[in-house]
Amino acid sequence: MKARCMASRMLGLLSCYIVQPAPGIVYSPDVESPVDSFVKVLLVYLNSKSALQRMVVGLVIAEWARLDTLTPACPETLKCRLHQCLSECVYFDEIAVSFTKLLQEAKDFVAMLKHYKLPLDCAGYDGTSVLTLDQIQQLSGPMAQRLLSAHRLKPRAGETLEERRKAIQSAVSETSSNHLLLNISTQAALAGAVTMLRILPDKLNPVVKPLMESVKREDNEQLQELAAEHLARLVELCVERNPCPNAKIVSNLCTFLCCDHEYTPKIQFAAGEGDSGVESTGDNSRTGTPTGYNADNYTGILTLTNQQRSAERAVLRRSNSTGGRGPGRPPLTDIPLEELFAVEDSMAKLNKIQRRGAAFALTAIAAHFASNLHCRLPKLWEVMIVQLSEAVDFATFDPTLLVNNDQGAEDLVSSLQVLEVTCPALHSDLLGQVLQYLPRMCLLLTHPYRAVRHMAARCLGALAALSSVPVMTHVVDQVLPLLGTIDSDINRQGAVEALACIIEHLKFGVVPYIVLLVVPLLGRMSDQNQPVRLMATHCFATLIQLMPLDGGVPDPPNLTSQLAQHKARERRFLEQLFNPKSIENYKVPVSIRAELRCYQQSGVNWLAFLNKYKLHGILCDDMGLGKTLQSICILAGDHFYRHQHYLKTRSPDCVPLPSIVICPPTLTGHWVYEVNKFLPEQFLYPLQYVGPPAERDKMRSLVGKHNLVVASYDIVRKDIDFFSSIKWNYCILDEGHVIKNGKTKSSKAIKQLTANHRLILSGTPIQNNVLELWSLFDFLMPGFLGTEKQFTARYSKPILASRDAKSSPKEQEAGALAMEALHRQVLPFLLRRMKEDVLQDLPPKITQDYYCELSPLQERLYEDFARSHAHQSLQESLSGRGAPAHRQGNTHIFQALRYLQNVCNHPKLALTPQHPEYERVSGQLHQENSSLADINHAAKLPALRQLLLDCGIGVPLTEHPGELVINQHRALIFCQLKAMLDIIENDLFKRHMATVSYLRLDGSIPPSMRHSVVAQFNSDPSIDVLLLTTQVGGLGLNLTGADTVIFVEHDWNPMKDLQAMDRAHRIGQRKVVNVYRLITRGTLEEKIMGLQKFKLMTANTVISSENASMETMGTDQSQLPSSALGNHSSPLFQLLDLFSLEDKKGTGGRQAVGSGQGMRSVLDTLPDLWEDKQYEEEYDLSNFIHNLRH
Repeated sequence: MKARCMASRMLGLLSCYIVQPAPGIVYSPDVESPVDSFVKVLLVYLNSKSALQRMVVGLVIAEWARLDTLTPACPETLKCRLHQCLSECVYFDEIAVSFTKLLQEAKDFVAMLKHYKLPLDCAGYDGTSVLTLDQIQQLSGPMAQRLLSAHRLKPRAGETLEERRKAIQSAVSETSSNHLLLNISTQAALAGAVTMLRILPDKLNPVVKPLMESVKREDNEQLQELAAEHLARLVELCVERNPCPNAKIVSNLCTFLCCDHEYTPKIQFAAGEGDSGVESTGDNSRTGTPTGYNADNYTGILTLTNQQRSAERAVLRRSNSTGGRGPGRPPLTDIPLEELFAVEDSMAKLNKIQRRGAAFALTAIAAHFASNLHCRLPKLWEVMIVQLSEAVDFATFDPTLLVNNDQGAEDLVSSLQVLEVTCPALHSDLLGQVLQYLPRMCLLLTHPYRAVRHMAARCLGALAALSSVPVMTHVVDQVLPLLGTIDSDINRQGAVEALACIIEHLKFGVVPYIVLLVVPLLGRMSDQNQPVRLMATHCFATLIQLMPLDGGVPDPPNLTSQLAQHKARERRFLEQLFNPKSIENYKVPVSIRAELRCYQQSGVNWLAFLNKYKLHGILCDDMGLGKTLQSICILAGDHFYRHQHYLKTRSPDCVPLPSIVICPPTLTGHWVYEVNKFLPEQFLYPLQYVGPPAERDKMRSLVGKHNLVVASYDIVRKDIDFFSSIKWNYCILDEGHVIKNGKTKSSKAIKQLTANHRLILSGTPIQNNVLELWSLFDFLMPGFLGTEKQFTARYSKPILASRDAKSSPKEQEAGALAMEALHRQVLPFLLRRMKEDVLQDLPPKITQDYYCELSPLQERLYEDFARSHAHQSLQESLSGRGAPAHRQGNTHIFQALRYLQNVCNHPKLALTPQHPEYERVSGQLHQENSSLADINHAAKLPALRQLLLDCGIGVPLTEHPGELVINQHRALIFCQLKAMLDIIENDLFKRHMATVSYLRLDGSIPPSMRHSVVAQFNSDPSIDVLLLTTQVGGLGLNLTGADTVIFVEHDWNPMKDLQAMDRAHRIGQRKVVNVYRLITRGTLEEKIMGLQKFKLMTANTVISSENASMETMGTDQSQLPSSALGNHSSPLFQLLDLFSLEDKKGTGGRQAVGSGQGMRSVLDTLPDLWEDKQYEEEYDLSNFIHNLRH
């Protein structure tokens, strides 16, 4: 159709030259003029029965008439034929085949009725005349239904007739629809030709109706736009006509414009009748999840509502496409969803077409009449402006009197909708008059009806795109103050929706005004009303990405001095937001028993900046830099200032409130110790909220006597009803990456807490993938990064896809852009410093991999696995030949990985009495006078013994055996499982290294006692070793008494190992820290190390000290080292590769899989291997071990 329209324009232009008389020739009545010759050609197509030919010739004539100013008048023959065409009823050639087939089916049906002696008394059905479409429709509809119901027929005959009737009815409906669409396009083109030739008939209906039908129903956008242009010309021709149809045309167009309720909000006239589509958002929700439906006309923000409605519909479609709701569950609706969506989509499409056509027509009319619109077409000006002026009188406007005035609200919505659509086409003189009504539009933001507020906001956005300075002046003067009206949710909803619409319409044009909007929006990001909170967060998230452009985009030339001064005042905030070093020093108002290092003072300054502007953030300094101390400083300072302010003013907004610190159970005692160490109780009086339920019940009465509560994540989850009932001042999550998975019970519970200030402390905010960052910000600022699905689509998927070794240049570019956009958005709310950058006096940390060769027994167990039924079953599950449930398949993979981990660590962990080889191996060892307790059967125990001896730990005493010896080095030994710690303690220390003095810290130590174990180890240098599990001892503890860290086992998650090794490498350490990782060569463990490198690369690209500012943002894809790329492209091959033992000699064996796409595929395939409970319960492998038989 686009090509036909272009060809019509070209032919129309060519026609202007064809009809011109030849130079020097006089055309007598006997000589045919070029115009007459051309008309004959046109008449051929006008006489055609082809809809396409008629439509195209109509478009050609219209274009010719528009361009040709020399031809004096339209030839009479052409005029008469065009008028006849507008009145003809033609069955076009395009439906001839289907119509002929339909006629034959109708005749056969009539014959069948006669055969069964069913009388057809109506004239026209005797077979002597050709039936029309209307007659066939009547025949297959009510006429046949009456006949079939009035006469009793045999069941078989009745069914046959009914089937034929339905088939004919369906066919006639389709043919009629096709004919109607062809008729609309053709007649509109011909009506356009009549209009452009200015040959209107006496009765205008044959011209007006086709154009209005095209505006209303034409599916093709180009044809509809042409019809709208022709309608505008027709309105101009009818201005002086009497009677004049223009008022009715304008009225109908306004009705068409407002028919699409997806676009124009509808007022519900009957209370409780239907659903207005607004999702109520509970004010107490912190997660931004809608809690139900609210069908009234007043509350809510429709911009949010429309987004939620679209999301719901998409979810419903997906749930329907996945194969039903499961056995025994009722359907979502009595109507089949296919039919429901078909009807809904069909109606929505018709409404959209009608609204689009009306918008084209009104815009064309406004542009065509230009500055004379208000005097030559007063009806349209009245709808746009006069109604608005009459409805909003500054002297009498009272929102409380407008409640329940449904008709008045609907009239305002219609008026504002017409204004929004037509204002871009208004002449500059009229636009100036419209801008005089800006105060009224701002006032409508306080209207009780949400639909009116919504349309007023959209009009402000549309006008801002046309003339930003006057609009933004009124926004600063009238709209921004509404954000501060705490006593009116409606005012704040209207104001924040207006800002959202202005930001959406201005796009990059909002950059000069960002500084004016940011600070007012900040205050609403913690609003008690959830719609306001979500909308403000969404606006802020949009502006934060554009902030770096501020200063690079020139101000509008007509910017007022008032706005310029306002911008200068607010720009200081932006400088501090993006460059924390520019924040002025914050003096802690209470005495702290510590001297803050320079970077710690900067951290406290940043926390004070967040506090001042009611922002929330993540302090993600490297492990060991004193995040706890910095947090204590801002806690003490804010509590002190809040208390002092309350004593002076007794203002309810500064009533002293308690704060809460939520941390892993190991750290609750540490937090209380640190607070008491740095502050007297008069400033912060902490309560360690721990113990069994009965004890915690007693402690609840003590909470009111303390201004700081320290509790673990599990305790808060269990007592969430109690904690969520308290309004907190600060809510601090230590090791906040615990809530990285937003679907866990702990995460959901934490997000129910209400606090003035929310802060996350984590040295590793991203551990596995960037999606974890979404959950953290969902706690800090719900909605700031969109919904989880939006975040995945916008950031996670492009970033992961770009890291694929086979990714295309386009995917790599998309990943880099996504990383840059994510970094820009979260940067102001993250503060990250690395030890090597800020601690020049901190000794280095040296990490060394200590490779061990498997013992013969370990090799035997490792290789036996490849021949076992378990390995065969695993291959079938991964290749799809087996049919386990997804969860069962994942569990099977986990069991296999756990089993091989145990083999690498110690045969005793794998060779249990249930193992098929247990009896045989035990017998062989007995014959060799050996046992599983012999450390030589485990590669790591001799290596560990040698490492300790090299450090001077466990060296046999030759003199003074009773003398207390203090070694030069002290060690932390980390394992994943308590069982491995038992083996080290019993088989190595007690049997072979009796002189080693040690303590132990694992899940068997009650959380309340763990800090005392740490304190004892740090304070007693005679203790050589501390045995720890990574889960219990790897988070937040200060173990600077040790300078050697040894990992006997390793985690898929590199951050857990990093956290653990930094227990020793932190402030207070005066020695070089040596980290040793015991790795069995050529096994699963060597491949785990490659996977850790990939995860570290992903985390460091998003958040690192090098990314601390906009100028140093590193998102180059080349940061991923080539050595980290996998050697095999098949994820199945790579996953099976984890279970194979490599050839030590390097002949025929596979190389270790690194951290590229292959290892990422492995990561995506696996479940989370070791959760908290699994660390402590040591996953039961007994059933799996039974399957190891050959």
